[in-house]
Amino acid sequence: MTDIASRVLIPVPATPDEAGDRLDKWLAARLPELSRSRIKALIEAGQVGLDGATIADPSYRVKPGQTARVEVPPDAPATPEPQDIALVVVYEDADLIVIDKPAGMVVHPAPGSPDSTLVNALLAHCGESLAGIGGVRRPGIVHRIDKDTSGLLVVAKTDAAHRGLAEQFADHSLERAYRALVWGLPNPAEGRIEGAIGRNPRDRKTMAVVSHGGKPALTRYRVMKSFLAGAVSLVECRLATGRTHQIRVHMTSVNNPLVGDMTYGRVRPSRMSRLPDVQRQALQAFPRQALHAYLLGFRHPTQGGWLRFESAIPSDISSLIKILEAV
Repeated sequence: MTDIASRVLIPVPATPDEAGDRLDKWLAARLPELSRSRIKALIEAGQVGLDGATIADPSYRVKPGQTARVEVPPDAPATPEPQDIALVVVYEDADLIVIDKPAGMVVHPAPGSPDSTLVNALLAHCGESLAGIGGVRRPGIVHRIDKDTSGLLVVAKTDAAHRGLAEQFADHSLERAYRALVWGLPNPAEGRIEGAIGRNPRDRKTMAVVSHGGKPALTRYRVMKSFLAGAVSLVECRLATGRTHQIRVHMTSVNNPLVGDMTYGRVRPSRMSRLPDVQRQALQAFPRQALHAYLLGFRHPTQGGWLRFESAIPSDISSLIKILEAV
């Protein structure tokens, strides 16, 4: 076995006596260099497979003869470093800060993105007051939006604010809305998408609506405008839950994937072929998922009172909309 800090392959055949053991318990016994909590986190992150299939449920019962494959990613740096990176600050007080994040910025350091993240910028902006709030690797972070999603997120600057905001995210009492360009015209024009979201059993790096092992998820949507005779639509999506890639996965599940989403949004060539050249080329060239977190509302975690913020659709999406309208 190579250094446990690197990505590794660990074959672990199950014996007949181990049949029926929980997956996390079984692996913890076989891999004493990893704690059971670490193994559970790896399973839930889609880093563990059995006989070639990803298993994201730590309570899965193993069967005799099954072989496990465990991938342990390198640890992120223990303490992110402050970096002088410009931020769009929408609101700030002694307890929290609301940022309008640009597309392309990762929220916190992780394997593959060790620096130049929002956390690095926040440490420089807020100084020592932020360090350690909610954990040294993700100081102040209460929620995330994807690297290539733009828009609003709130960061805690004190432990009390972190606890108060985390409670609101846990009980889904915040107001969060996104605007997105999607393929097709959702039917009905206003509705809800329900479906548990978990690791895609066919590709552990992606999420999917799953029948077993996922977490309940609910997205409400409404069509704001359609373009090109319904080939593309601008929709508003409101989150009742906050699962990884929720809007992207849910809209794909109803055959309305996001424009520009190379993970979930690939479209059939026939869908493209009917479009005018200028609009087709603009849609094909759009470099990210066309998703913007435009609305964020929450109760101030220490002072009380409702705070509500809106962010204009960024220039790349608004420019694409203008091209779609020019027909």
